[in-house]
Amino acid sequence: MKIEIKPTQNPSIVKFEFPDFIANSKSYEFKNIDDTKNSPLAKQLFYLPFVKTVYISGNFIAIEKYSIVEWPDVQEEIAKQIENFVKQGGIILEQEPEIKQNPITIYSESTPNPNVMKFVANKILATKTAEFKNIDESESSPLATALFEMPPVKEIFIDENYISVTKFDRFEWIEIGNDIRGFIREFIANGGIVLDDTKWIETPKQDQQEIKKFDTLDVTSQQIINILEEYVKPAVQADGGNILFESFNAEEKKVKVILQGACNGCPSSSFTLKNGIENMLKQMLDDEQIRVEAING
Repeated sequence: MKIEIKPTQNPSIVKFEFPDFIANSKSYEFKNIDDTKNSPLAKQLFYLPFVKTVYISGNFIAIEKYSIVEWPDVQEEIAKQIENFVKQGGIILEQEPEIKQNPITIYSESTPNPNVMKFVANKILATKTAEFKNIDESESSPLATALFEMPPVKEIFIDENYISVTKFDRFEWIEIGNDIRGFIREFIANGGIVLDDTKWIETPKQDQQEIKKFDTLDVTSQQIINILEEYVKPAVQADGGNILFESFNAEEKKVKVILQGACNGCPSSSFTLKNGIENMLKQMLDDEQIRVEAING
């Protein structure tokens, strides 16, 4: 094996080229001997008193020197030292295995709520529906925890193949939307966990989501749930939100529902309740006294 010495445009740096590639697609920079735990060769080079920085990339090692020596006086000796190191079986670089990315596409959709953007994936992200109001609630979702580190993110709602992100008023989607979309895509592509079932904690709201007590409810409540699930929820989910049945008071004819995601705080939600959901329930239950009240999630 023969190392070729190549000058660079920077007079302090010289490249020592190998006949084959010695690094994967990443480039490595070592500023001092303490940085070199994954490069025994770089560590050895730092024992030379004039070595300032070592770079490893592709098929070469580049060395930046201090001004105490001139390259013509030392470069041949360094090339021989590198050749001997490799011939004796020395390890140039202990490279971290490349993370195989999962193919994924994320696209963004606006919602009726101007503070909420829906980020849709080309695959199922979660088998549960989850809403997080702040980082303290997000232990079961590493993705949500990471998103809450971004200053614009106020709330997060996750359902099947999409994530609805609520922003603070002072931010504009035109400025932050692409960054959040790119962050979500990279997080998932690199194997990040969206929802961790091992840390999932049941809450009353999640219990309502799964309607575990359906069989114990009165007939009208069951009918209301079926109508919401079949006719209302698909449309609400398409807008990046969710609706949950909370209760039905037979005496007051009042239906309480919980709005989540994009529906929570949406300016048009009251119109949707009165002119959409409420009218639908009146017609399908044949009861003009029905009233719907929203409880924001």
